[in-house]
Amino acid sequence: MMNNIYPLEWFDSLILQTFDPLSKNIDSLTDNDIEVISENISKESIKIQVHLKNEVFSLKKKRHIRVTVRQYHSTLIFLLDSIIENRTEKVLQSEKIRRLADLLITNLDYLISFIEDRFSYYLSLDERVPITYLMVCRKELALKLQRINKRNLSAEPDKLTIKRVIKILQNAIEADNGKKLTYRRILYFRELSKLLEEHSGDMENPSIFTPLDELLIDHNFNSVQYISILTERMTEQIYATENHLAKLNLLLLFFKDFKQLHSNIKITFDASHQNIKDVLENWFTSEISFLQSRDEFEESAHSLSRRNSNPSHQTVENKIQCTLSSDQMGLILRATDETRVLKAKSMSLIFKTIVPYLSTPFKRNLSYQSVRSKSYNPEEKDKEFVIKTLEKIIKHIKEY
Repeated sequence: MMNNIYPLEWFDSLILQTFDPLSKNIDSLTDNDIEVISENISKESIKIQVHLKNEVFSLKKKRHIRVTVRQYHSTLIFLLDSIIENRTEKVLQSEKIRRLADLLITNLDYLISFIEDRFSYYLSLDERVPITYLMVCRKELALKLQRINKRNLSAEPDKLTIKRVIKILQNAIEADNGKKLTYRRILYFRELSKLLEEHSGDMENPSIFTPLDELLIDHNFNSVQYISILTERMTEQIYATENHLAKLNLLLLFFKDFKQLHSNIKITFDASHQNIKDVLENWFTSEISFLQSRDEFEESAHSLSRRNSNPSHQTVENKIQCTLSSDQMGLILRATDETRVLKAKSMSLIFKTIVPYLSTPFKRNLSYQSVRSKSYNPEEKDKEFVIKTLEKIIKHIKEY
């Protein structure tokens, strides 16, 4: 490092030597020593920030900056892991020592966050977060979310949205399902929780999209549950309107407002899902196509009704029973449209044409609108069941 100085030497010595449970150093600390160390922790933290900024700006090549930033980052995480591990030892259980250790952890975590906020470009953000560092991050984020949850937002839609978003974030942060939590993911959680904490919620907005929605869409919060909140809110308003033309005009107004919203595609809540703008644009396109083709659908329905009145056409009365639920049927029909196995003017036409001929063991008459809308927000258990059913069909075909 610059001038061959090790800027983390003081923290290194304190954690690896003074706080070493096998040494006698910790027992020899007086109250005055602890007070002096506590004051120096904050001072050293500020010195390291200044030193790092000066060092980065003194370097000319990106490669050298990258090496320097990663050295600081990895060393601070190593020291954080060490103090968390040492704190569990019996010799460090006195109240004063535990408070000192907590102060150390807080300052190290702040320094790590400082590097991740200022110099994220130079970090390898897709590496898995160490478990001890993750513990600190979870605790910090949980406290932030608790504070956000206590706030009372004035806009009625936001009251529901903020509760659901906090729950989604809590589940993602605490998830232990094999999905690795990377520095990039933690950085996203931190940045979004900071923005939510700073969000005033008092701005007036005539659009269907509130300032909170704008914040979440801008941050590419592509959670399936959140997208469902938005589509349900719009669907409720659209279908509360009786007039067909008014429905279409309202939907087009929502689409116009949506097109004006910005979304940062360089970041995302869930990298395994599409960007939120892409998902919602597909939803708008499908809904607009459905409403614009309404007259054609109605004519098709009248024609079908006339055929059914003929004794030789009793297809709808003689429905085919499917052992899948309506949600699971919707998944399959949506997939056949998107993979172009079935081709029609719109996805809605596929549902309109096929669903009236189907029933389930528990329901004889199915609403094609309901089956179609549920296909946009499938539950994991339904997806798994459909996949298993298709695998069973594939197995049978192979045996023919």
